[in-house]
Amino acid sequence: MAVRSTAPLKVDSAVDELITDGAHFLGMTKKDLVGEAVRVYLELRRTELREAMLAKLRRLDGSLKSSVSLLTGISPEDIDRLGGISED
Repeated sequence: MAVRSTAPLKVDSAVDELITDGAHFLGMTKKDLVGEAVRVYLELRRTELREAMLAKLRRLDGSLKSSVSLLTGISPEDIDRLGGISED
């Protein structure tokens, strides 16, 4: 199992105040509030999230070029125009 580390989450001061107040009045830590809020938000948008993931996967054809294109946002045509990628 991979070891997870925590990383600071940067939000603007208005959002931080909402998180602070919400956590205080709900009797939870800010970390727990943010975690629960993200889980609920993603659950509410599960269909949209699934469709976006499937759209990304449809762009992959198993080639290195499709992986680079997906990761960088550079179109396969632009990759070819810029010299291509060796599949070796």
